[in-house]
Amino acid sequence: MSNDTQQTAKTCTTARRRGRAITIAAGAAGALALWAVNDPWAGSALAVRQGDSTQHIGPAAVVGTALAAGLAAWGLLALLERTVRHPARTFRIITLITLALSLVGPLGSGADTSSRLVLLGMHLTVGAALIIGLPHRRNRC
Repeated sequence: MSNDTQQTAKTCTTARRRGRAITIAAGAAGALALWAVNDPWAGSALAVRQGDSTQHIGPAAVVGTALAAGLAAWGLLALLERTVRHPARTFRIITLITLALSLVGPLGSGADTSSRLVLLGMHLTVGAALIIGLPHRRNRC
């Protein structure tokens, strides 16, 4: 392999990683923006029920959960890219099913209607960012 080919492959890999990291950060930022608009600005305290108690949802929980979901999605996509013929399509199918299942959580645990709607919005924001932004065509670089 020539030096130019190695350099191009390295540049493509770096660009792909950077793009995926930005996608994950954008999903987390979108969820945090929804939290900020609804919790401190609108005064609608986001909370979930846990048994008999109610727990307030803070910005660290929002960002941490979004980043964890993003890193898990990245890991899944990396695995699929090494093991299946159409990784982007397979990734989108798996993540759409996962997103649909994850929507049950906010519907069942939101403390009130406002919390449920905002939590659903956060799930959809992060899910959309990851489903649309993480996979790409291999030959774009």
